[in-house]
Amino acid sequence: MTQPDSNAVEQYLRDLQERLCAALQQEDGAAVFHEDAWQRPAGGGGRSRVLTDGALFEQAGINFSQVMGERLPPSATAARPELAGRSWQAMGVSLVLHPRNPYVPTSHMNVRFFVAEKPGEAPLWWFGGGYDLTPYYGFEEDVVAWHRAAQAACAPFGAEVYPRYKQWCDEYFFLKHRDEARGVGGIFFDDLNAWGFERSFAFMRSVADSYLGAYLPIVQRRRATPYGERERDFQLYRRGRYVEFNLVWDRGTLFGLQSGGRTESILMSLPPLVKWRYDWHPEPGSAEAELYERFLPPRDWLA
Repeated sequence: MTQPDSNAVEQYLRDLQERLCAALQQEDGAAVFHEDAWQRPAGGGGRSRVLTDGALFEQAGINFSQVMGERLPPSATAARPELAGRSWQAMGVSLVLHPRNPYVPTSHMNVRFFVAEKPGEAPLWWFGGGYDLTPYYGFEEDVVAWHRAAQAACAPFGAEVYPRYKQWCDEYFFLKHRDEARGVGGIFFDDLNAWGFERSFAFMRSVADSYLGAYLPIVQRRRATPYGERERDFQLYRRGRYVEFNLVWDRGTLFGLQSGGRTESILMSLPPLVKWRYDWHPEPGSAEAELYERFLPPRDWLA
């Protein structure tokens, strides 16, 4: 297995954050990203960039982080006893976009690299990441295009890659306590090292570099769609599911908090406004009901 090049990954991730911020700020057209550079007392730091109250995005956050330590938190070693006693380094870019218009989906993308080292032994390393889409009002055209972009990013690495990582995404972004998907999925991968460093790194780049081409056409189709209080109310209600997943099930949130990460950056993914209501159900036959019945159940969108 080829040796990992942490410096090359760091350089790529820093540039990725720059490119994403530039493209999304231009798409918003009104607000700008503000940077908050931070240091982690136990080692490392990052750059949090947040855009608020834009014309398109109510809130958008794009984080770069590179953190390290001498001992991993319990969330990492519980399933990986071989990591115990190793120093570690984790770096990545994470993006969460909360649009203002309820017809524009919320979206998340993350790519990351992890390496754990011990004197006299080979380093343990892997890549992870992916992206997923969380619409409030479903459009088949958008979801099919989204999955086609994900499939195209995976295609150079084998025909079996997209179906496997699509299924992993469906299973991961699932609210078990509600028996309900968070959105319409995408691709998700973790623990990727079997291809060797160069090919695994190339796959991570392919995923990250395909994100804007997957998401921006959907934004451009839906951002001018008229909406009223009903649609806005449903958007805020459904954002509650996003919050529930991130606080209850997301492994990245747990790892960040347990490893002493910066709380403001970790919880940047949460929307600025959200609603909950007791035992609410959509009106039968409504567009809101269609989201639950037609779009949230996992399916093969490219069949």
